[in-house]
Amino acid sequence: MGILDVLKGRKHPAMIGLDISSSSVKLVELGRNASGEMVLERFATEPFEKGWITDGQIEKFDEVADAVRRVVARSGSKTRDAVLAMPQSAVITKKIMLPAGLRDEELEIQVEAEANQYIPFSLDEVSLDFCVIGPSPTSVGDVEVLIAASRKDRVQDRQGLAEAAGLRPVILDIESHASRMAMGRLIANLPNEGKDALVALFEIGADTTSLKVLRDDEMLYDRDQAFGGSQLTQLISRQYGFSFEEAEQKKLNNDLPEDFSTAVLNPFVDSLSQEIGRALQYFFTSTPHHKVHYVMLAGGTATLSGLKERVTELTGFACMVVNPFENMALGALIREPKLRREAPAYLTACGLAMRRFFQ
Repeated sequence: MGILDVLKGRKHPAMIGLDISSSSVKLVELGRNASGEMVLERFATEPFEKGWITDGQIEKFDEVADAVRRVVARSGSKTRDAVLAMPQSAVITKKIMLPAGLRDEELEIQVEAEANQYIPFSLDEVSLDFCVIGPSPTSVGDVEVLIAASRKDRVQDRQGLAEAAGLRPVILDIESHASRMAMGRLIANLPNEGKDALVALFEIGADTTSLKVLRDDEMLYDRDQAFGGSQLTQLISRQYGFSFEEAEQKKLNNDLPEDFSTAVLNPFVDSLSQEIGRALQYFFTSTPHHKVHYVMLAGGTATLSGLKERVTELTGFACMVVNPFENMALGALIREPKLRREAPAYLTACGLAMRRFFQ
């Protein structure tokens, strides 16, 4: 199984997406109903302790594998086929042009020859895959091909986590590709189906926030910044004398002192909004663009009270919180209040599970 692997000739009634980040594993199971609609069947999350995964590298395999087993058990899913993703930092990608009409074997030979120029490792040490994107817009008679490669040990770690939980890892994607797939549905629901709209997507993680600027099917800009939800946990810990783990749990359970909003939350929301504004300004100064049409917030921190309004106030752009399950049917086991609270955190996991429908 290589990066970008797709299923061929197999029909699956449902698929699990497993999003493994530095702070947690998130599971989404999607299926289809008799009307052909996508159905959210299950979603669940299990936290990691700090240091289990660092910069996308699994440091504590057994502990992470146990957490993956717990999230599968908690979800109650009987589906075994799973899609996982590699962090963008662990994958080398490159678009190349090749002549149209090559047979699969010829494509593989050409891709390996090209890959040698861009991959700083022996090809024996990497999992290499490719997919044909389509006809080249600039070169008649050629096709665009996306090459993706990652070190075999990193790929095997991800496969091993799924297998340790009794799952079959049938597709290995790239995290940014998965979140863009989930965003494609949401952008299509914007006015004029989102055509030509510049969408600034902020995925607020525990330690890192990524800004992706999307237009139609193209990613114009991608940049990570070192701020995220764990900073709020640290502020809670310092303010009230909790351990980091206690502060995180109390934050998730909304079990905080009465002065939390004024003493901690509001200043953090203001600081986070300013970071988002600065990230947008950096985009404007480093590209020909001077505005975006929409700012969209994803990640567990996106639902903080007042954040959406403060971002709109500071940037002047319409801001909304992402719900990757918007316009999906909901399975009988889904609790809607919990889904409303947590949906923005499942953007990547949802995009992974959607690969079931876009083979």
